[in-house]
This record gives sequence, C-alpha cells and structure tokens, in this order.
Amino acid sequence: MKVSIIYWSGTGNTETMANLIKEGAASKGADVTIKPVNEAVEADVTGADVAFLGCPSMGDEALEDSEFEPFIDKIEKSINGKKLGLFGSYGWGNGQWMENWTDRMKKAGATIIGESLIVNEAPSGDDVEKCKNFGKLCG
Repeated sequence: MKVSIIYWSGTGNTETMANLIKEGAASKGADVTIKPVNEAVEADVTGADVAFLGCPSMGDEALEDSEFEPFIDKIEKSINGKKLGLFGSYGWGNGQWMENWTDRMKKAGATIIGESLIVNEAPSGDDVEKCKNFGKLCG
C-alpha cells in the first residue's frame, strides 16, 4: 500500500502529527512518503492509495493560504474517488476549519477515511496514540 503524507506546519505541531501518522501507517506495512506541501506535487496525492493531508487552523479558522490552499486548489479536481485522511492542529476555535475542509473534499468526490483528526496545540498524552491510530487507517 502506497501512502503519501503532505502537510504544512508553522509551529511544528502539525509536522509532529504527520510523523506520528507516518509511524502508524508504517506499522501496517505501508510504503510511506512524507513531504511538506512546498515539496509536494499533485502526483503525490493521485499516485497514492491513501493520502493524508495536514494543515493547522489559521486566522479565522481557515487553511494556510500561501502554500497549502493553492495546493488544495490544484488537486481538488483530481481527487474524485481518492481516499484521504485530513488532520491538523489548532490553538483556538472549535474545529470549524476542519469541518469546512472535510465537506469541501467530500464535495470534490474524495472518500474521507475515519474522522478527520484535530489536536489542540502539540500532540501529547492520548493525542500521540490517536495520531498513530489515524495512520493505521490506511490499510
């Protein structure tokens, strides 16, 4: 199983989540590629069996707009039928950005695996296992 993890992280919290998700996916025998979004291309998503996309909540509960949002715009038309796992960290709000993003990806035809994962600030305690378990949903 080919798994791709693409993320944007400003403080390192979402990057930590991405690495924990990678650990979980690898424990299921997946061939995992992990990249920050500025190194990713559309084929990283379309060529994977499962793609995990991670972005923290920014501003008024929105995706990061200089790198991550343009990437999502680019792949949106090619994710019909693609299995996606969405994740990210937040420091305020109630997770509305993730609900909006999940709905957007579903409307584009993606199959969302599990329940999109959000973590307040850096993953610690139970959140570490939640991230690893999220990665295990790949297979």
